[in-house]
Amino acid sequence: MTQVKLPDPEQLALRILRGERAAVASGLNLLDNKLAEARSRSARLLASLSGEHWLDAGHLIGITGPPGAGKSSLVSALIRAWRSSGRSVAVLAVDPSSRPELGGGALLGDRIRIKNSSHDEGLFIRSLANRNQLGGVATEVWPMSWLLLTCFDIVVIETVGVGQTEIDIAEIGDTVCYVAQPASGDTIQYLKSGIIEIPDIFAVNKSDLGAAARKTAAEIARSASRQDRRADWDYPVCLVSAAMSTGIEQFRDHFDRHRSFLTNAGLLGKLRARHQSAWVVRLLKEEFGTFGLELAGGRTAVAERLSKGVLNQFEEYERLRKQILSRFMSVSRPSSPTKKEHPDEQAIV
Repeated sequence: MTQVKLPDPEQLALRILRGERAAVASGLNLLDNKLAEARSRSARLLASLSGEHWLDAGHLIGITGPPGAGKSSLVSALIRAWRSSGRSVAVLAVDPSSRPELGGGALLGDRIRIKNSSHDEGLFIRSLANRNQLGGVATEVWPMSWLLLTCFDIVVIETVGVGQTEIDIAEIGDTVCYVAQPASGDTIQYLKSGIIEIPDIFAVNKSDLGAAARKTAAEIARSASRQDRRADWDYPVCLVSAAMSTGIEQFRDHFDRHRSFLTNAGLLGKLRARHQSAWVVRLLKEEFGTFGLELAGGRTAVAERLSKGVLNQFEEYERLRKQILSRFMSVSRPSSPTKKEHPDEQAIV
């Protein structure tokens, strides 16, 4: 079998920064490749893309909510609003995984639900399987989203839509939006489960249903007001209809308003740095467990180390992986005998 030639990371980074779509796709494929050489080149690619702009470039948005709420239709409407204002948009659409025997890929593949022109050079959509991870977001989304931030104004992550377990998006997005649908008995249950603490913006889709939509919006507003959250942000609840294209521009403006709020308060860079550190710790713990983290000095030591290299935590993540793997090998290597076995002693079989 012919081995696929991996791209040169530094050259690929230059092409990505120029916004070449083919280079963006190649970069995402590299980040999705789990071979050792691909991992090494991925770290080099992200190192070449990193810098101060990573702490303030673009806008990383998470869209979450239960199945059937119309997230994809709403994302389509938002894309049209952003593109009409001249902004470039990238979408990472995280879909449910098919069963391993069927390939384990994203069930919706080409993301047919998001209806936009495939010939628009200012729009890039990538479908990604969630690998059956309960947080609603595949681990690959973290580096992929940061790659996209280097060459798109808006990066949207639409989660798999499993409702109460979609908490990982809170550790990626600058702004997180929860999409609800009217007259859904699940909505308040989801909100009670802890998801109410995550979103910065709420949207009740299908507002053309009238009274049912207004009732759901009022329930969400009451639940959100009871949360002990940031006092200087108002957590808006938006009535929108993707099908009727109503309320979309005002909805879009709330995202812009939230990003301005973060920037003006000096919070955006700190938020992104904290999110990156959280993902490094999470990935290390998923791969090596608590014991592996202890081999790297423990969670506190890892977090302190990451805070010193805030501009390139992807490369630091690879260094920590290699350190833990090396110590695992050291711990598991059998020690040499300290004394000779007595001739009369017999081995127990």
